Amino acid sequence: MSQTTVVEGGAPGRDAGWRDVAAVLGGRLLQRLRYAAGVVRPLGWMLMALTAVFWIVGAVQGWRELVVAAWVMAFVLVVCALFLIGRTQYDVSLDLARTRVVVGERAIGALKLENRGSRAILPSRVVLPVGAGRGEFAIQRLAAGQSAEELFAIPTQRRGVVEVGPVSVVRGDPLGVFERAHRRDDPVDLFVHPRTVLFGGQSLGFLRDLEGMPAADLSRDDVSFHALLEYQPGDDLRHVHWRSTARTGTMMVRQFEETRRSHFVIGLSRSRGDYRSEEEFELGISIAGSIGLRALQDSQRVDVHVQGRELASGTGKQLLDSLSAIEQSKAREGGIAELAGVVSAAMPLASVVVLVCGASVDVDVLRRACARLPFGARALAVVAQSGLERPELRRIADADVVTVGALEQLPIALQRVLA
Repeated sequence: MSQTTVVEGGAPGRDAGWRDVAAVLGGRLLQRLRYAAGVVRPLGWMLMALTAVFWIVGAVQGWRELVVAAWVMAFVLVVCALFLIGRTQYDVSLDLARTRVVVGERAIGALKLENRGSRAILPSRVVLPVGAGRGEFAIQRLAAGQSAEELFAIPTQRRGVVEVGPVSVVRGDPLGVFERAHRRDDPVDLFVHPRTVLFGGQSLGFLRDLEGMPAADLSRDDVSFHALLEYQPGDDLRHVHWRSTARTGTMMVRQFEETRRSHFVIGLSRSRGDYRSEEEFELGISIAGSIGLRALQDSQRVDVHVQGRELASGTGKQLLDSLSAIEQSKAREGGIAELAGVVSAAMPLASVVVLVCGASVDVDVLRRACARLPFGARALAVVAQSGLERPELRRIADADVVTVGALEQLPIALQRVLA
């Protein structure tokens, strides 16, 4: 009984094994067919279809002209297929001189191909994708051990993250019937940073705090003790150091280091409805980047929020990299007022909050956004309005509102706020 069970159970097992083998062979065959189909260009498919049609019609109808034309096209297909034969085993290296540039700067790179094999490599084309476009280089025959280097420049007229590569080595016929491409290198990200402007002056985040970072400036009144000085008229008598006064016979007062609270929050609206144009949106991003860099120079902790997420902003490079990838959001993700609510919920202890938006935001919406900010935080709203000749300053509720028409106007506008 047990032997019968083994025999009866073995047949399904053998069938399953054959099915597995057939599945593996079918998968490999399908992969080969896909590879073969991938080398055929549209012109090649058209020639093959015409060859088949001419051959069938000529044979059925007895038209020798069509049969001869089919033979000629078949011969052309065979000759074009011969151009695919040959090695394309280049060692490819892609090198960008700088992976981070500012809008308007040219990114310079080099593409090096080397034949480390023992046989020569016939001429071929190298395709280098750059974002939505691509560059092509004609590489001549390379003997064993030879190398070729191609220099290229990438124009950066728009902010963004541009993927450069992967490099593809293309072998094909002159008619464009067949084309075989091999990828040889990993892509490289080119960060095109927004324009920013540097400005000095007093920090926007000048708030005294026991946990703040000491500044280089000295003060007569703060929380971080620095030294003792002789009393000057107008000094606060609460800071008199009586023990030193008794010892020296001269009234001495404490001098302090100015400290700044380090929690600086920027709310950058990327809502399409908050900006009147693409230029205005780019101006808003540049404003947020400039203010964030200034806060980082002041050793403050900077957090940047946009609709849907928080951006990496621990360093200046991280901040600019994050701003390079920003795109406009849809209306359902909310505008500046909704973003202010998110900032308030996420950062209730923020010391300074800067909101950045476009000129499409009216006064009522801006007032509602400022009212949602954390209680006790210093509020500043910067409105990007392209075409404005000089900056404007106004007050909405407890927030200072600055409107600028160009990035160069930002330092002047902020000086007015601090004054």
